[in-house]
Amino acid sequence: MAEPRDAFTSKVRWPLRLTWAGLIAERVAGAFWPFWSVAMICLALLMMGLHQTLAVELVWAVMIVAVLSLILSGWYGLWKFRWSRRAEAVARLDATMTGRPLQALGDAQAIGAGDAASEALWREHRKRMAARLDGARAVHPDLKLARRDPFALRYVALLGVAVGLMFGSLGRIGDVGDLGQGSQALAAGPAWEGWIEPPAYTGLPVLYLPDQAGADLSIPEGSDIILRFYGEVGRLTLAETVSGRIGEVPPASDPEQKFAVAKDGRIEINGPGGRAWNVVLLPDAAPGVAVAGPAETTYEGQMSLPFEATDDYGIVAGRAVIALDLDAVDRRYGLGLNPEKRPVIERDLPLPIAGSRAEFTESLIDNFSEHPWAHLPVVVTLEVSDEAGQSGVGEPVRMALPGRRFFDPLAAAVIEQRRDLLWNRDNAGRVARVLRAVSWEPEERLFPSEADYLQFRVILRRLETYASAGITKEQRDEIAQALWDLAVQMEDGDIDDARERMEQAQERLNEAMKRGASENEIAELMQELRDATQDYLRQLSRQAQQERDQNDEFDSAENQNFMQMDMNDLQRMMDRIQELMEQGRMAEAQQALEELQKLMENMRVTQGGEGQGSPGQQAMDNLAETLRDQQGLSDQAFRDLQEQFNPGANRGQSQGNQGRSGGEGQGQSHDGQGGRGDGAGDGGQPGERSLAERQRDLRDELNRQRGNLPGEGTEGGQAARDTLEQAERAMRGAEDALREDDLAGAIDKQAEAMDALREGIRNLGEAMAEAQREQQGGQGQAMGNAGSQQRDPLGRKPGSRGVLGGDDSLLQGEDVYRRARELLDEIRRRSGEGDRSQDELDYLRRLLERF
Repeated sequence: MAEPRDAFTSKVRWPLRLTWAGLIAERVAGAFWPFWSVAMICLALLMMGLHQTLAVELVWAVMIVAVLSLILSGWYGLWKFRWSRRAEAVARLDATMTGRPLQALGDAQAIGAGDAASEALWREHRKRMAARLDGARAVHPDLKLARRDPFALRYVALLGVAVGLMFGSLGRIGDVGDLGQGSQALAAGPAWEGWIEPPAYTGLPVLYLPDQAGADLSIPEGSDIILRFYGEVGRLTLAETVSGRIGEVPPASDPEQKFAVAKDGRIEINGPGGRAWNVVLLPDAAPGVAVAGPAETTYEGQMSLPFEATDDYGIVAGRAVIALDLDAVDRRYGLGLNPEKRPVIERDLPLPIAGSRAEFTESLIDNFSEHPWAHLPVVVTLEVSDEAGQSGVGEPVRMALPGRRFFDPLAAAVIEQRRDLLWNRDNAGRVARVLRAVSWEPEERLFPSEADYLQFRVILRRLETYASAGITKEQRDEIAQALWDLAVQMEDGDIDDARERMEQAQERLNEAMKRGASENEIAELMQELRDATQDYLRQLSRQAQQERDQNDEFDSAENQNFMQMDMNDLQRMMDRIQELMEQGRMAEAQQALEELQKLMENMRVTQGGEGQGSPGQQAMDNLAETLRDQQGLSDQAFRDLQEQFNPGANRGQSQGNQGRSGGEGQGQSHDGQGGRGDGAGDGGQPGERSLAERQRDLRDELNRQRGNLPGEGTEGGQAARDTLEQAERAMRGAEDALREDDLAGAIDKQAEAMDALREGIRNLGEAMAEAQREQQGGQGQAMGNAGSQQRDPLGRKPGSRGVLGGDDSLLQGEDVYRRARELLDEIRRRSGEGDRSQDELDYLRRLLERF
């Protein structure tokens, strides 16, 4: 293309020059990028000091390869490079403007040269093209080399230079010139070099001994010193007093010397170019540990003991040793005998997974509630050790071993006797007498239910049998576990009992208001209602917490059908009722009490959704009803057994307990009124079927339910069938015992049947929960349209359309922070257990790093 002579004004000249320069730079980059990459790699290796760590011969070989690579890449660049002409720059710049004005200004009119109109049109066209040159801008060069360098080797070389600048030094490049001189020196005469290697756990770098200026050296304890002598053997020798070596010591003139620094002293290299240093040993301090504060205990008895540990380089292991402080024990009653020998309690201390172990604060988390030393004086000693094998022992701390507290008087008494039994087996007779005294003619409100009393008497009978023949360790542990389960059951109580007490308190207060009772009586009944309501709410909360802990799922009641209230709301309502009664406004107070009753009826905690129509839920309901019927039969058999030994003594108590929860009394299904045809009235009345016949009918009903049990083929379903089969065998044994009038044996078999029924219900619930989780996983978004509102593992509710709801309920209350702290403490405790698999420890480490 011919260039226009008058087109390149000052507005076009500089964009054209810049475009031309960019074109040249683009071709230089495309041709010489291998040369620059090789040069940057060589520069990075020099800055990192590679030539100082390799042998001289290997360094020369690497240098030859580097020079050849530079020559070849430079030749490749010259071969590929093509100088750009100015016309190419003009064409590139012209292509960026509309109508290619530079080309138009360089063209000549080919048609209509003699026509005035045509020439005028041509001049107008050139004028417009010249005006478009005002918008000329330099074209940026295309420096993208992805097609020429698909593996991004140029970026690897650039990264090496960046690493060399950050962690290396440009001053090391000048050391290349010393390589030849070093070789000549080695050839000319003796030379030496050496290194100081601190222990790996210190994290300190290796020091090059010839670079250490001055006559004094400070070296960490346990460091290794390596020396190498070159040249004629014997010209250079070593003299040192820092290793403390005795016995077979290598000759001082050996070409290679290696020894560990164990004490202060002197190192001296004798011979041409030799040097000497005075060595000062830096000792490795022993680790230290101390209890950082008092132990905290949760309601369930879980202990959290904070401690602090320090070390100069880091702690690698630790443990807590808990020993009984026998001198501080109050040696009275069951503790008067000498205790049986028990090993001290040892627990590994949790260590940080992320971060430094030189100084940290952690908490030892464990639950010692079932240990015989719970609540007794103990001495807690913490021990830690470092990588060097040194140990540090903290100051012993005297404290009472934390454990679960029992506030129910009867449960606390059972736990105390359990402690005495575990203290020494010779206490078995005394424990049996105390327990018999506690259960002799019990008051109506002493035991929460007759089922607890029945279990209590069974344990007592076994203990007396074992004690008479000499109780063994296995029998002692069996009785201790049974006593613990009974105490927990009595302490936690039964929600049906709590609800019944609350309803009775409401009825009594309502009746008192109707008949115009005195102020003192109404005040007492109001306080009774407050206590019963608090107990009921406590049982609701505890049951919900247990369901969350055991099943990792908690289905709250539907918001549109049930009301969510706290104790403050109920207290305000009861305060309002009491205020109305004090003012004499009984009608309004009675109306407010009725509203309170309706609200309490609507409060309930469900697990796994309602599921009234599902076969699994129906099966669980039927099994629960069977369990209640079996409980009723067992209570009736127990009352008959009491009548045999003491006729008439317990009749008043039995009648007074009619209508209580647990299945005893008239009106419950096990007695036949409103039940499944099991008879009517109390046992022993004329025309009533025998207990053996009722036991047979109940066994037949269980057999029918077992045949229709859902979850066939699943692990949970099969486990439920197996346990129900055990329950059926126990019922058959109870039936045979009842036919033989062996009431004590029948009660034992009935207790086994009830335990198997509870286990079967639990297994069936797990199978249903697993099936529900699999179904929800396949439904995806349809999960949000389910009738019950599930919670995810973080405790969040799904919205109405399947998406997660807001975090309003999740972020309210102190319980959330307490639960979060408990989860974090549990993760830390498990991360400190060395017997867990590496995959699990890695997973726990990621959790701690994230949260």
